[in-house]
Amino acid sequence: MAAESVLIVGGGPAGLEAARLLADIGTPVTLVEKRAELGGMPIAERYAALTHGFRDAESMINNMVGAVSASPLVDVRLGASVVEAEGEAGAFRVTVAKEGNGAGEVVEAGAVILATGFQHFDPGRETQTYGYYEYPDVITLSDAEGMLKDDVFLKANGDKPERVAFIQCVGSRDRQIGNEYCSKVCCGISSKLAIEVRERLPDTKCFIFYIDMRMYGFWENEIYWPAQEKHHVQYVKGIVTEVIKKGERLLIRGEDTTMGRPVEVPMDIVVLAVGMEPSRGTRDLAKVFGVKQNQYRFIEVPHDALDPVATSVPGVFVAGAAAGPKDLDDTMGMAGAAAIKAAAWIRKVVTAA
Repeated sequence: MAAESVLIVGGGPAGLEAARLLADIGTPVTLVEKRAELGGMPIAERYAALTHGFRDAESMINNMVGAVSASPLVDVRLGASVVEAEGEAGAFRVTVAKEGNGAGEVVEAGAVILATGFQHFDPGRETQTYGYYEYPDVITLSDAEGMLKDDVFLKANGDKPERVAFIQCVGSRDRQIGNEYCSKVCCGISSKLAIEVRERLPDTKCFIFYIDMRMYGFWENEIYWPAQEKHHVQYVKGIVTEVIKKGERLLIRGEDTTMGRPVEVPMDIVVLAVGMEPSRGTRDLAKVFGVKQNQYRFIEVPHDALDPVATSVPGVFVAGAAAGPKDLDDTMGMAGAAAIKAAAWIRKVVTAA
Protein backbone atom coordinates (compact mmCIF):
# COMPACT_ATOMS: atom_id res chain seq x y z
CA MET A 1 0.00 0.00 0.00
CA ALA A 2 1.34 3.43 -0.95
CA ALA A 3 2.47 5.70 1.88
CA GLU A 4 1.85 9.44 1.62
CA SER A 5 4.63 10.68 3.92
CA VAL A 6 8.28 11.50 3.29
CA LEU A 7 11.14 10.31 5.48
CA ILE A 8 13.98 12.85 5.80
CA VAL A 9 17.26 11.71 7.34
CA GLY A 10 19.32 14.60 8.71
CA GLY A 11 18.24 17.68 10.65
CA GLY A 12 20.69 20.25 9.29
CA PRO A 13 19.82 23.11 6.91
CA ALA A 14 18.97 20.77 4.00
CA GLY A 15 16.73 18.50 6.05
CA LEU A 16 15.04 21.40 7.83
CA GLU A 17 14.25 23.26 4.62
CA ALA A 18 12.94 20.16 2.89
CA ALA A 19 10.73 19.34 5.90
CA ARG A 20 9.35 22.87 6.06
CA LEU A 21 8.51 22.98 2.37
CA LEU A 22 6.84 19.56 2.39
CA ALA A 23 4.74 20.51 5.41
CA ASP A 24 3.77 23.78 3.71
CA ILE A 25 2.26 21.85 0.80
CA GLY A 26 0.48 19.41 3.11
CA THR A 27 2.83 16.42 2.93
CA PRO A 28 3.50 14.62 6.24
CA VAL A 29 7.17 14.23 7.19
CA THR A 30 9.18 12.07 9.55
CA LEU A 31 12.47 13.83 10.28
CA VAL A 32 15.22 11.64 11.78
CA GLU A 33 18.29 13.25 13.38
CA LYS A 34 21.00 11.30 15.19
CA ARG A 35 22.01 14.24 17.39
CA ALA A 36 20.01 15.39 20.40
CA GLU A 37 19.10 18.66 18.67
CA LEU A 38 18.28 19.94 15.22
CA GLY A 39 20.44 22.38 13.29
CA GLY A 40 23.26 20.32 11.84
CA MET A 41 26.80 21.62 11.50
CA PRO A 42 26.05 25.32 12.13
CA ILE A 43 24.78 24.42 15.61
CA ALA A 44 26.95 21.39 16.41
CA GLU A 45 30.16 23.17 15.36
CA ARG A 46 29.05 26.56 16.75
CA TYR A 47 29.36 28.65 13.59
CA ALA A 48 29.54 32.38 14.25
CA ALA A 49 28.00 33.90 11.12
CA LEU A 50 26.45 32.55 7.94
CA THR A 51 27.26 33.66 4.45
CA HIS A 52 26.07 35.57 2.82
CA GLY A 53 25.17 38.62 4.87
CA PHE A 54 27.21 37.69 7.98
CA ARG A 55 23.97 37.01 9.86
CA ASP A 56 24.15 35.25 13.20
CA ALA A 57 24.24 31.51 12.52
CA GLU A 58 22.44 30.37 15.66
CA SER A 59 19.49 32.75 15.30
CA MET A 60 19.03 31.97 11.60
CA ILE A 61 19.15 28.19 12.11
CA ASN A 62 16.89 28.43 15.15
CA ASN A 63 14.29 30.17 12.97
CA MET A 64 14.38 27.14 10.67
CA VAL A 65 14.18 24.74 13.60
CA GLY A 66 11.24 26.67 15.04
CA ALA A 67 9.29 26.49 11.79
CA VAL A 68 9.73 22.72 11.58
CA SER A 69 9.12 22.01 15.27
CA ALA A 70 5.88 24.00 15.23
CA SER A 71 4.41 22.11 12.28
CA PRO A 72 1.87 19.40 13.13
CA LEU A 73 2.84 17.62 9.91
CA VAL A 74 6.47 17.05 10.94
CA ASP A 75 7.27 14.18 13.29
CA VAL A 76 10.78 14.88 14.64
CA ARG A 77 12.81 11.91 15.92
CA LEU A 78 15.93 13.10 17.79
CA GLY A 79 18.78 10.87 18.91
CA ALA A 80 17.71 8.32 16.33
CA SER A 81 19.22 6.59 13.32
CA VAL A 82 17.95 4.65 10.33
CA VAL A 83 19.29 1.11 10.65
CA GLU A 84 17.40 -0.81 7.98
CA ALA A 85 15.26 -0.17 4.91
CA GLU A 86 13.19 -2.32 2.59
CA GLY A 87 10.48 -1.91 0.03
CA GLU A 88 10.37 0.42 -2.94
CA ALA A 89 9.26 3.87 -4.03
CA GLY A 90 5.81 4.55 -2.66
CA ALA A 91 6.12 1.84 -0.04
CA PHE A 92 9.39 2.05 1.86
CA ARG A 93 9.55 0.40 5.28
CA VAL A 94 12.36 1.98 7.27
CA THR A 95 13.51 0.90 10.72
CA VAL A 96 14.39 3.83 13.00
CA ALA A 97 16.18 3.09 16.28
CA LYS A 98 17.10 5.32 19.20
CA GLU A 99 20.82 5.74 19.82
CA GLY A 100 21.99 3.11 22.31
CA ASN A 101 18.76 1.14 22.00
CA GLY A 102 18.63 -1.91 19.77
CA ALA A 103 14.84 -1.86 19.46
CA GLY A 104 13.60 -0.09 16.37
CA GLU A 105 10.31 1.21 15.03
CA VAL A 106 9.22 0.73 11.44
CA VAL A 107 8.28 3.96 9.63
CA GLU A 108 6.43 3.80 6.32
CA ALA A 109 7.29 6.38 3.70
CA GLY A 110 6.47 6.96 0.07
CA ALA A 111 9.78 8.73 -0.59
CA VAL A 112 13.05 9.38 1.22
CA ILE A 113 15.37 12.40 1.31
CA LEU A 114 18.94 11.85 2.48
CA ALA A 115 20.31 15.05 4.02
CA THR A 116 23.10 13.51 6.05
CA GLY A 117 25.67 16.20 5.33
CA PHE A 118 29.44 16.06 5.67
CA GLN A 119 32.26 15.90 8.16
CA HIS A 120 35.35 18.11 8.36
CA PHE A 121 38.66 16.62 7.27
CA ASP A 122 40.84 15.68 10.23
CA PRO A 123 44.11 17.58 9.59
CA GLY A 124 46.09 15.17 11.72
CA ARG A 125 44.78 12.02 10.11
CA GLU A 126 47.27 11.78 7.26
CA THR A 127 50.07 14.11 8.25
CA GLN A 128 51.37 16.08 11.18
CA THR A 129 53.02 18.64 8.88
CA TYR A 130 50.80 21.41 10.23
CA GLY A 131 51.09 20.38 13.88
CA TYR A 132 47.35 20.36 14.61
CA TYR A 133 47.69 17.90 17.49
CA GLU A 134 51.02 19.34 18.63
CA TYR A 135 50.47 23.08 18.93
CA PRO A 136 47.37 24.58 20.59
CA ASP A 137 47.54 27.67 18.35
CA VAL A 138 47.09 25.57 15.21
CA ILE A 139 43.32 25.39 14.81
CA THR A 140 40.70 24.62 12.16
CA LEU A 141 38.00 26.74 10.57
CA SER A 142 35.45 25.23 12.98
CA ASP A 143 37.64 26.08 15.97
CA ALA A 144 37.91 29.65 14.73
CA GLU A 145 34.13 29.87 14.23
CA GLY A 146 33.58 28.81 17.85
CA MET A 147 36.07 31.37 19.14
CA LEU A 148 34.44 34.15 17.15
CA LYS A 149 31.01 33.06 18.33
CA ASP A 150 32.27 33.57 21.88
CA ASP A 151 33.74 36.91 20.74
CA VAL A 152 37.15 35.81 22.03
CA PHE A 153 39.82 35.26 19.38
CA LEU A 154 42.99 34.78 21.42
CA LYS A 155 46.08 32.62 21.57
CA ALA A 156 46.02 29.60 23.86
CA ASN A 157 47.88 31.61 26.52
CA GLY A 158 45.26 34.38 26.43
CA ASP A 159 47.30 36.91 24.45
CA LYS A 160 45.93 38.77 21.46
CA PRO A 161 47.44 37.50 18.21
CA GLU A 162 49.45 39.94 16.15
CA ARG A 163 49.59 37.73 13.06
CA VAL A 164 47.08 35.10 11.92
CA ALA A 165 47.56 32.77 8.95
CA PHE A 166 44.93 30.77 7.07
CA ILE A 167 46.19 27.77 5.10
CA GLN A 168 43.88 26.69 2.28
CA CYS A 169 43.13 23.27 0.79
CA VAL A 170 43.89 21.18 3.87
CA GLY A 171 42.35 17.84 2.97
CA SER A 172 41.09 19.02 -0.42
CA ARG A 173 42.68 19.01 -3.89
CA ASP A 174 45.17 16.51 -2.55
CA ARG A 175 45.87 13.42 -4.64
CA GLN A 176 48.10 11.86 -2.00
CA ILE A 177 45.20 11.41 0.42
CA GLY A 178 42.66 10.76 -2.38
CA ASN A 179 40.60 13.94 -2.03
CA GLU A 180 41.23 15.49 -5.43
CA TYR A 181 38.05 17.56 -5.35
CA CYS A 182 37.64 21.19 -4.30
CA SER A 183 35.56 21.59 -1.12
CA LYS A 184 34.11 24.80 -2.56
CA VAL A 185 33.42 26.77 0.61
CA CYS A 186 36.85 26.93 2.24
CA CYS A 187 38.17 29.97 0.35
CA GLY A 188 35.07 31.98 1.14
CA ILE A 189 34.87 30.88 4.77
CA SER A 190 38.54 31.73 5.40
CA SER A 191 37.99 35.18 3.91
CA LYS A 192 34.84 35.66 6.00
CA LEU A 193 36.66 34.65 9.18
CA ALA A 194 39.60 36.91 8.36
CA ILE A 195 37.17 39.82 8.04
CA GLU A 196 35.62 38.96 11.40
CA VAL A 197 39.05 38.76 13.05
CA ARG A 198 40.03 42.14 11.59
CA GLU A 199 36.78 43.71 12.78
CA ARG A 200 37.34 42.49 16.33
CA LEU A 201 41.12 42.95 16.39
CA PRO A 202 42.01 45.77 13.97
CA ASP A 203 45.69 45.62 14.93
CA THR A 204 45.94 41.94 14.02
CA LYS A 205 47.29 41.16 10.55
CA CYS A 206 45.66 38.32 8.62
CA PHE A 207 47.29 36.33 5.83
CA ILE A 208 45.68 33.74 3.56
CA PHE A 209 48.03 31.24 1.90
CA TYR A 210 46.35 29.73 -1.14
CA ILE A 211 46.98 27.61 -4.22
CA ASP A 212 44.37 29.65 -6.09
CA MET A 213 41.28 31.35 -4.72
CA ARG A 214 37.99 29.84 -5.84
CA MET A 215 35.04 32.12 -5.27
CA TYR A 216 31.48 31.24 -6.30
CA GLY A 217 28.46 33.47 -6.82
CA PHE A 218 28.29 36.20 -4.19
CA TRP A 219 31.61 35.21 -2.57
CA GLU A 220 33.76 37.40 -4.81
CA ASN A 221 31.95 40.74 -4.48
CA GLU A 222 30.66 40.32 -0.92
CA ILE A 223 33.71 38.70 0.69
CA TYR A 224 36.84 38.40 -1.43
CA TRP A 225 37.27 42.00 -2.61
CA PRO A 226 36.09 43.62 0.66
CA ALA A 227 38.52 41.40 2.58
CA GLN A 228 41.39 42.89 0.62
CA GLU A 229 40.27 46.44 -0.04
CA LYS A 230 38.38 47.30 3.15
CA HIS A 231 39.86 44.97 5.75
CA HIS A 232 43.39 44.67 4.32
CA VAL A 233 43.61 40.89 4.50
CA GLN A 234 46.79 39.83 2.71
CA TYR A 235 46.58 36.99 0.19
CA VAL A 236 49.77 35.03 -0.52
CA LYS A 237 49.81 32.64 -3.47
CA GLY A 238 51.95 29.80 -2.25
CA ILE A 239 52.26 26.38 -0.70
CA VAL A 240 52.86 25.86 3.01
CA THR A 241 54.99 22.78 3.62
CA GLU A 242 55.54 22.93 7.37
CA VAL A 243 54.43 24.61 10.59
CA ILE A 244 56.85 24.41 13.51
CA LYS A 245 57.20 26.03 16.91
CA LYS A 246 59.84 28.74 17.25
CA GLY A 247 59.96 30.38 20.65
CA GLU A 248 56.52 31.71 21.53
CA ARG A 249 55.35 31.76 17.92
CA LEU A 250 54.63 29.41 15.06
CA LEU A 251 56.86 29.44 12.01
CA ILE A 252 55.33 28.83 8.59
CA ARG A 253 57.64 27.43 5.96
CA GLY A 254 56.77 27.09 2.31
CA GLU A 255 57.05 28.65 -1.11
CA ASP A 256 55.76 31.90 -2.56
CA THR A 257 54.81 30.55 -5.99
CA THR A 258 54.28 34.00 -7.48
CA MET A 259 57.81 35.12 -6.65
CA GLY A 260 59.29 31.64 -6.95
CA ARG A 261 61.12 31.78 -3.65
CA PRO A 262 60.93 30.11 -0.23
CA VAL A 263 59.08 31.83 2.60
CA GLU A 264 59.53 31.56 6.34
CA VAL A 265 57.21 33.77 8.37
CA PRO A 266 56.26 33.85 12.07
CA MET A 267 52.60 33.63 13.09
CA ASP A 268 50.66 33.61 16.35
CA ILE A 269 47.67 31.55 15.20
CA VAL A 270 47.45 29.24 12.19
CA VAL A 271 43.97 28.35 10.91
CA LEU A 272 43.70 25.24 8.74
CA ALA A 273 40.99 25.50 6.09
CA VAL A 274 39.88 21.87 6.30
CA GLY A 275 37.71 20.53 3.53
CA MET A 276 34.53 18.45 3.42
CA GLU A 277 34.30 14.69 3.42
CA PRO A 278 31.17 12.49 3.39
CA SER A 279 29.85 12.04 6.90
CA ARG A 280 29.61 8.66 8.56
CA GLY A 281 25.84 8.97 8.24
CA THR A 282 26.12 9.59 4.51
CA ARG A 283 28.30 6.53 4.01
CA ASP A 284 26.12 4.32 6.21
CA LEU A 285 22.80 5.43 4.73
CA ALA A 286 24.04 4.94 1.19
CA LYS A 287 24.52 1.27 2.08
CA VAL A 288 21.20 0.99 3.92
CA PHE A 289 19.22 2.31 0.95
CA GLY A 290 21.49 0.81 -1.69
CA VAL A 291 22.22 4.07 -3.45
CA LYS A 292 25.39 4.47 -5.49
CA GLN A 293 28.31 6.49 -4.16
CA ASN A 294 30.92 8.30 -6.23
CA GLN A 295 34.64 7.63 -5.97
CA TYR A 296 34.87 9.89 -2.91
CA ARG A 297 31.91 8.13 -1.21
CA PHE A 298 29.48 11.02 -1.52
CA ILE A 299 26.05 10.01 -2.84
CA GLU A 300 26.11 9.91 -6.62
CA VAL A 301 23.57 11.95 -8.60
CA PRO A 302 22.74 11.59 -12.32
CA HIS A 303 23.92 15.13 -13.16
CA ASP A 304 25.11 17.89 -10.83
CA ALA A 305 23.28 20.60 -12.78
CA LEU A 306 20.39 18.95 -14.63
CA ASP A 307 19.38 16.30 -12.09
CA PRO A 308 21.14 17.16 -8.83
CA VAL A 309 18.86 15.47 -6.25
CA ALA A 310 17.98 12.07 -7.75
CA THR A 311 19.87 8.93 -6.73
CA SER A 312 20.27 5.49 -8.27
CA VAL A 313 17.22 4.27 -6.31
CA PRO A 314 13.79 5.52 -7.46
CA GLY A 315 12.01 7.46 -4.72
CA VAL A 316 15.21 8.19 -2.79
CA PHE A 317 16.53 11.73 -3.15
CA VAL A 318 19.53 13.61 -1.76
CA ALA A 319 20.00 17.21 -0.64
CA GLY A 320 22.98 19.23 0.51
CA ALA A 321 26.54 18.12 1.16
CA ALA A 322 25.64 14.43 1.26
CA ALA A 323 26.03 14.69 -2.53
CA GLY A 324 29.38 16.52 -2.35
CA PRO A 325 30.75 19.85 -1.12
CA LYS A 326 28.04 22.52 -1.16
CA ASP A 327 27.63 26.05 0.12
CA LEU A 328 24.46 27.14 1.88
CA ASP A 329 22.88 28.50 -1.31
CA ASP A 330 23.34 25.16 -3.07
CA THR A 331 22.06 23.31 -0.02
CA MET A 332 18.84 25.30 0.22
CA GLY A 333 18.21 25.02 -3.50
CA MET A 334 18.70 21.26 -3.42
CA ALA A 335 16.41 20.95 -0.40
CA GLY A 336 13.63 22.67 -2.32
CA ALA A 337 14.13 20.51 -5.40
CA ALA A 338 14.25 17.31 -3.35
CA ALA A 339 11.07 18.25 -1.46
CA ILE A 340 9.11 18.94 -4.63
CA LYS A 341 10.36 15.80 -6.36
CA ALA A 342 9.56 13.65 -3.33
CA ALA A 343 6.05 15.09 -3.07
CA ALA A 344 5.47 14.72 -6.81
CA TRP A 345 6.66 11.10 -6.68
CA ILE A 346 4.28 10.26 -3.87
CA ARG A 347 1.31 11.84 -5.61
CA LYS A 348 2.16 9.96 -8.79
CA VAL A 349 2.32 6.64 -6.95
CA VAL A 350 -0.85 7.31 -4.95
CA THR A 351 -2.75 8.33 -8.07
CA ALA A 352 -1.56 5.21 -9.87
CA ALA A 353 -2.70 3.08 -6.95
